[in-house]
Amino acid sequence: MAATPFPAGSCDCHVHIYGPFARFPGQSEGRFTPGEEFPVERLFAMWEAIGIARGVIVHALGAGPDNAVTLAALRRFPDKLRAIAIVSRDVTDARLDELTDAGFKGVRINLLRQDGKPVSSGGMDLDDLKALAPRLAERGWHAQLWIETGDLEELAPELEKLPLDFVIDHQGRTMTDKGVTYKGFQWFCERLKTGRYWCKLSGADRNTRQGTPYADTEGFMQALVSANPDRLVWGTDWPHVGHTPATLPAHAVLVDLFERCVPDAAIRRKILVDNPARLYGF
Repeated sequence: MAATPFPAGSCDCHVHIYGPFARFPGQSEGRFTPGEEFPVERLFAMWEAIGIARGVIVHALGAGPDNAVTLAALRRFPDKLRAIAIVSRDVTDARLDELTDAGFKGVRINLLRQDGKPVSSGGMDLDDLKALAPRLAERGWHAQLWIETGDLEELAPELEKLPLDFVIDHQGRTMTDKGVTYKGFQWFCERLKTGRYWCKLSGADRNTRQGTPYADTEGFMQALVSANPDRLVWGTDWPHVGHTPATLPAHAVLVDLFERCVPDAAIRRKILVDNPARLYGF
């Protein structure tokens, strides 16, 4: 556990829940399919252990269809939770309104490639986003993009025609061996200043080439904080699906990494409390 506690009202902006499977059957998501249940009660126990008050569930394909498990959690804990959905382009207005009323704030779009190959198949793609964008904008939703910064730079002219803001997962999912000076990452740091983009300070365990304690990711987080701390939020990515027991990140290590990279208490509070309140409507 890090020495410095999180401030009151801190928010974990990237988690997933799964099950109980008897009520919410999961489905295959390749290597990102969990091998056990991770219901909302286990999430809350983790948050209590590290000092988190509230957070954002990103509905995962492996959690089952139609956002059911996530919607049920939001209805039980409306003051504590917000969520990101996966929907089809033919979703009805009534369903979008229902999700909005429950606390859903956006959709997750899968555009992630590494070395030119998709990392995970399924979910929503760019065509889905284009089809839905006007209806999402009417409801104040944003697009959460699972994408590498070089690919984001290429797609930005097309994306920015849409009437939406964009939240970028896992520090732009740039593998650390590309370096902080990597063109796509530097472009994104500049774009973060425009007001159209947000970024999640998360995923160090996925972007690292060295492993724990993820020292090779520090320069990336520091660069994002320097670029625009008003557009950053933080997340654990619990329960870390896709990891092996040997690579599963310890939360104390993730917290320590954040505090090393963001030593200023006022900026930490902004990222942990104030920015999530604005972005997700807490």
